[in-house]
Amino acid sequence: MCCVRKVDDPRKTNNGTVDDFVEILVIAMAAVLSDCETAEDIAYWAYKKETWRRQFLPLKNGFPSERTFLRLFRALDPKQFEGAFRRSVAEVVGTLNGGVAAVDGKKRRASGRSSETAIPELLKALHIKDLLITIYAMGCPKIARQITDQGSDYSLALKGNQPALLEAMQTDFIDQYQSPTGGRHRQVHKSRGRIVGQIASVLGAKGAVGIVDWPKCKAIRLVDSLRKVVEEESNCEQRYYISSRALTAEQLPVAVRDPWALENRLHRVLDVNVGKDASTVRKDNAPQNLSLSKKIVLNLIRLDTTDQKKTRWRLKRNAASRDDDFRVKITGPVRL
Repeated sequence: MCCVRKVDDPRKTNNGTVDDFVEILVIAMAAVLSDCETAEDIAYWAYKKETWRRQFLPLKNGFPSERTFLRLFRALDPKQFEGAFRRSVAEVVGTLNGGVAAVDGKKRRASGRSSETAIPELLKALHIKDLLITIYAMGCPKIARQITDQGSDYSLALKGNQPALLEAMQTDFIDQYQSPTGGRHRQVHKSRGRIVGQIASVLGAKGAVGIVDWPKCKAIRLVDSLRKVVEEESNCEQRYYISSRALTAEQLPVAVRDPWALENRLHRVLDVNVGKDASTVRKDNAPQNLSLSKKIVLNLIRLDTTDQKKTRWRLKRNAASRDDDFRVKITGPVRL
């Protein structure tokens, strides 16, 4: 919850503001963690939980009203809020994913900017030293160099955006298919009626990749993937990657699976589990900021590594709404 301290208060002091800015954000995110979806829910939760909240917050002016929460979410700068959120997540992302961090390659909605423009900005905002940064879409030499300059390694997927390099890699794998120098690893995943088989192969980058364009590149990789859902079987899909880290064939599936894990853990969870798309908060910056508060909450829940049963997000939020000790365990005590 420390990320809220790095956000500027957008309110004008001459408008009679009496509630502490950081207190409002802390209360709002504790309420969202406790299964609240709207400003009305948050305000009512704050009222009912006043005794608990006073253990951590001064609350000199009582509890904020629904209008106070709504005005703040409408005025708050979402870019700054998101930046603070991403920096806080970056502090632990390496331990969460075994040193692998997936960068979302999606185009920002309503921004008019491509993901290739957004990714360098995101990387600058993150402390990524010693991580393996995986990017599925739009990898380019500029991004690879930025990642290595910031003290990390990259694993970049190649598509039609690098046709010459892709062709050279395909030729190398054809020539050495029987005995790839970096080894080959086969595995099968089964989940909810879906079976995915993968064969990961690794070759050295020398001869196929220009080190001038792709700094410190050590390996090229191929993943052959076949998916079967119920009785329907897909065609074999081949995906190619380059990397500055010399992973084994056994380690490769972890590095290339994380971009989809990000999609499943964040985007789909927001749509399905926390009701982002059904939110009735529509004015100004309120929808975006409420969505960001839910992202922060979901990442706080993900940090709870003591749960051996892998309880669903929805159930943990429900537990936080009823159990004060569990809520503190997730958020940590915040004292101002």
